[in-house]
Amino acid sequence: MSEPEIICEARGAVGLVTLNRPQALNALTSGMVDALAAALRDWARDPAIGCVVVRGAGGRAFSAGGDIRALYEAGRAGRIDEAAAFWLEEYLLNIAIKRFAKPYLALVGGIVMGGGVGVSFHGSHRVAGERFLFAMPEVGIGFFPDVGATWFLPRLPGETGTYLALTGSRIGPDDARALGLATHLAPTASFEAIVERLAAGEAPDDVLASLARPPGPSPLLAERTLIDRCFAAPSVAEILARLDREAEAGSAFARDAAATIRTKSPTSLVVALAQMRAGRDLDFEAAMALEFRIVNRIAAGHDFYEGVRATIIDKDGAPAWRPASLAELDPDEVVRAHVAPLGARELPVGPEAR
Repeated sequence: MSEPEIICEARGAVGLVTLNRPQALNALTSGMVDALAAALRDWARDPAIGCVVVRGAGGRAFSAGGDIRALYEAGRAGRIDEAAAFWLEEYLLNIAIKRFAKPYLALVGGIVMGGGVGVSFHGSHRVAGERFLFAMPEVGIGFFPDVGATWFLPRLPGETGTYLALTGSRIGPDDARALGLATHLAPTASFEAIVERLAAGEAPDDVLASLARPPGPSPLLAERTLIDRCFAAPSVAEILARLDREAEAGSAFARDAAATIRTKSPTSLVVALAQMRAGRDLDFEAAMALEFRIVNRIAAGHDFYEGVRATIIDKDGAPAWRPASLAELDPDEVVRAHVAPLGARELPVGPEAR
């Protein structure tokens, strides 16, 4: 028999979740989302469970995101409602994790991106191992930073969240700890000991305090002044203009950031910047409701399918974005179209959805 995609088990005082698709970098499927949501409902009511721990199998990744190929195939076959149903359940799971009343620990020993961020970063404790690698690279496939990125990226220091949203850049554990994305740093060799001590009933804060290592220097924060100066601009075009000026003055960081941004979907860039600006004033559930509006429009558009084709299907690295440049679109019009209300199909949030 094949291995289960996700394993949810009680181990002493711990509700232990193992994302178990290592060959697919533990990418989330609808079945995994449903199983985790059901386990959280049970463990929330179980007095024997003191906390939840989520980890990824295989060592390479906690979770590299959602099952993008499956979503691509559903949309291409005209089954957009099927893809929308996955995002609905995924976003509701993100809210359930954010609401979860017991400690929720993510042991992140490798890659964590996209949907993997959604099942780890909204809990109370986020433990980064030495191979931790975080990114929200969605604008590179014609998508947008979702699973709560509208809420948590704008709350990072200065404009670092905007930088991460528009470039999709990867950061390691020391950057993550400096930004507050990780709450603790610990060697992956200690992860099993963490689980065992929690299973024996020790308090999460005590366990992590005894095993955590101090952070090293943060390369990203070393560029904080430049990032804040450039990414505070009111439009993507102006951000690029400011980066170009910094590059002309000798900044390799600015040069690389501008070059990276210019490879992304213009539509996605405009949407992502709007998220970063709006998210500062939204609570978590309102941010998730906004993302659900956006994802329904993205699923009915062009760039997501073209980005996945170029990156995952044909792997030619040459997406034909539509429109092809920022100059060809009206940012205000793009944003209005993507955030317009969905009527009866809005994400169910608020006390009535609990």
